[in-house]
Amino acid sequence: MKQKRQVCILLPNKQHLDCTIRVKATGHEVLSSVLKQLCVSELQVFGLTVVRDNEYLFLDLDQKLSKYFGKKWSRGSTTVPFVIFLRAQYYVQSGQLILSSKVQQLYYAELRQKVLRSQSHHQEALYFQLAASALQAEVGDLEQRERNNEEKRQEMKHRQYFLPEDYFPSWLIKRRGRDYLLQHCPVLHSELKGLSRSQARLQFIKEASGLQDTPITFYRMRQDKKEGGSVIRLGVTLKGVCIFQEVEGKLFLLFDLSWADVDRFTFQGSRFDITAVGSLCLPKLVYYTYSAFHSKHILKHLSDSHRFHINNRDAVDYIQQLEDMQANRFCKEAYICDTVCLRQRLQSSSYTSSMSDCIAAVETACAKEEEEEDVTDLQYTLSTLWFMFTMAEFELCVDEPEESFVDNPAELSWLAELLHDVPVDGPLVFPSSSWTAVTMEMKQVLRRRADKGVSLD
Repeated sequence: MKQKRQVCILLPNKQHLDCTIRVKATGHEVLSSVLKQLCVSELQVFGLTVVRDNEYLFLDLDQKLSKYFGKKWSRGSTTVPFVIFLRAQYYVQSGQLILSSKVQQLYYAELRQKVLRSQSHHQEALYFQLAASALQAEVGDLEQRERNNEEKRQEMKHRQYFLPEDYFPSWLIKRRGRDYLLQHCPVLHSELKGLSRSQARLQFIKEASGLQDTPITFYRMRQDKKEGGSVIRLGVTLKGVCIFQEVEGKLFLLFDLSWADVDRFTFQGSRFDITAVGSLCLPKLVYYTYSAFHSKHILKHLSDSHRFHINNRDAVDYIQQLEDMQANRFCKEAYICDTVCLRQRLQSSSYTSSMSDCIAAVETACAKEEEEEDVTDLQYTLSTLWFMFTMAEFELCVDEPEESFVDNPAELSWLAELLHDVPVDGPLVFPSSSWTAVTMEMKQVLRRRADKGVSLD
């Protein structure tokens, strides 16, 4: 047993794994034990960490564990295990990049805990969406209880099926109050009815990536070499690095750099330099870590994160294309549905009213023609009917799949039939002889008017 050490690996879901390894073991042996006990082939987004100077540092798996635990590891203990943490080393925007369902659940569990510690006060609405997604993932569909005479009591029981402290940050509970959260969160939860638990987890992962301080690993630095200077937080994010200044416990963003914006990271001892690309015209950013040991591990994490980003870039683009295609399909279905409603509305209102107005105007015109036989009135009436028909065609063109021309005589044959007192209940397409009869009649009227010496203007 003197050549063995007991190691306890704490998981994000508050469970733990125990393993016994050699004194001279490296991080690879611990990783192999974790993979074997979890029954997965790889951890993908996770890494093994230890706490050093109140900060999590990811293990270099090629290094011996004695380098991280120091003299305590050499002396050993058969009763007190050495503690290693399994934490997310790389963050993803889509949970579909995580192939193993067990690893995906562990990633979801870590995000759940980070959301409870989040301080993004300006993103309050997002916390309600996250709580609803988490409830759907953990509780399932919200059961609708039947109302009875004790409606109020049943409603209160219905509202208190979860504890706000398990789904909301403490500052948000203090701001809104527990009753407010118990009243409104079930409404959002009920809207996710039918969503499977695995889909709800994926939705939570995607939504949590939108929080400013959740999909990020922080490293504490100083702006000056001297102790007591301004505290700087270097954050490793999905797409690069963010640099915050900590003032009275609050973080203020100074720089948000994508991987493409960074030229290089370098360190010398505790000094850590960040050089941006020349096009940004930023000076070299110089900060100070706790030690050269910290600088080395921070640099390795940054390098590994950039490599992970490059290796998964094509997969991220492919998943985004699939999501866009799915979103477009939903939009198309909604558009078709709206078009059907529009067609029904037009048929019941605009089309009917236009036809009624047209018929009434024709009847009035025919009566005037029989009484006065005035060509000017007839021209005005035909012009009015032409305008009304054109407007009716304009209203109906929304529903017509084919292009139509208003100067086609066949399209106006129904107007000729109306002028000759023919019912409009029949088909809209009539022989062209009807249109010819109207044309001949107008020519005769105009010829008689010309014989009388009356101007046709």
